[in-house]
Amino acid sequence: SLPTAAGLVEMGAHWIHGPSPGNPIFRLATSYGLLGPEAAREENQRAEAGGHPPLASVTYGSSGRALSPQVVSEAHDLFDTLLASARAFRGAEELPAPSVGQYLRAEIARRVPASAGGKKDARRLQLAILAACLKLECCISGTHSMDLVALEPFGEYISLPGLDCTFPGGYSSLPDRMLSALPEGVLLLSKAVRTIRWRGSFHEEGDEARDFPVQVECEDGDTFLADHVIVTVPLGFLKEHHQNFFQPPLPERKAEAIRHLGFGTNNKIFLEFEKPFWEPQQQLLEVVWEDESPLEEPSADLEANWFKKLIGFVVLQPPEQHGHVLCGFIAGKESEYMETLSDAEVLGTMTRILRTLTGNPCLPAPRNVLRSQWHSAPYTRGSYSYVAVGSSGDDIDVLAQPLPEDPEDPRPLQLLFAGEATHRTFYSTTHGALLSGWREAERLNQLFEAPSPP
Repeated sequence: SLPTAAGLVEMGAHWIHGPSPGNPIFRLATSYGLLGPEAAREENQRAEAGGHPPLASVTYGSSGRALSPQVVSEAHDLFDTLLASARAFRGAEELPAPSVGQYLRAEIARRVPASAGGKKDARRLQLAILAACLKLECCISGTHSMDLVALEPFGEYISLPGLDCTFPGGYSSLPDRMLSALPEGVLLLSKAVRTIRWRGSFHEEGDEARDFPVQVECEDGDTFLADHVIVTVPLGFLKEHHQNFFQPPLPERKAEAIRHLGFGTNNKIFLEFEKPFWEPQQQLLEVVWEDESPLEEPSADLEANWFKKLIGFVVLQPPEQHGHVLCGFIAGKESEYMETLSDAEVLGTMTRILRTLTGNPCLPAPRNVLRSQWHSAPYTRGSYSYVAVGSSGDDIDVLAQPLPEDPEDPRPLQLLFAGEATHRTFYSTTHGALLSGWREAERLNQLFEAPSPP
């Protein structure tokens, strides 16, 4: 959570996805009193949102007009039906396609001619809206294309019930409260780790010195000796650095899981306005490029077309706290290209897009722009994980498996692994990350409580 002139913006996690009793983030936030009264309402906790915040929206087409809510709703309903059917292949021996994207496109090609009544313009618009739905799904899955997301394990991901909600005091208010319970001085920040040496014998200096199996070496030259290390770095970092980050290198089975699982980029672009050009009830401004179709290959010219991957803008609520701020979402290679541009270039492009979409060439430019740059960030190299074509939920379990794997090793659990990419059913979420940390803490608890071998 970053403070701005107008209020708070979330550079990372935005919502509690599925705020209900089964979500540990929601339970903690409730116990600390960090949520608004709406989140506590039982009917909100029981609502099945399917991982999508249900926001009052307006959909703008690239021809500079708001599209018919009925036409948009019909296309969304069809996409939701097809997406639900894509979750039904878990455990299937034969698949209609290797990826979610290929399956969805084949179903769209089969279904749309009939549902559009054969009218060319109506079919074209429906296909354009479905293309926008696919882009939204790329943001949710954190991938460049749904063609990269494996079909068979897609249904393993679990969406919890509850209407997604935000933290009035920012998402950071939760870890801040959790950290306040720790003793002073036990948390070290800005200590980038260069190498984790394990399966070693590192001697401690001092009167009661002993040997440790693990040594953590920091980039500033400091070292720490340990019996156990819980590694929670993002999968994107592991993909780039696991060969040198661990000495000796990880077993090949774990290195393969790191290579096979997917990790992509989903970025935010915040635009602050002097006055809103949207209606007070509108919470989501969707974007549809009317010349696009999921049945056609998108342009590979990032410089000319990167902004077309933008799915639209969420209106930050309430305006009394945030000011008049839109938050755009953009995923994939286009999102990574956006990171290479200057703030002025992004601001100029966003102004031009909004003037095109609203049909108002005099629409005032935003007075400020702020964006995330998760792909450029050296210790993340992207946003969150997905199960890619060529991988499965088994790879998530392999990634989560502690080392050394030999149960007879006299010094067990030297390396433990946590983070969203290690949770088989809640990957990509904050609650998955939290549960994975608790899982590894409990693993150590059980080790310490076990009777010592003779």
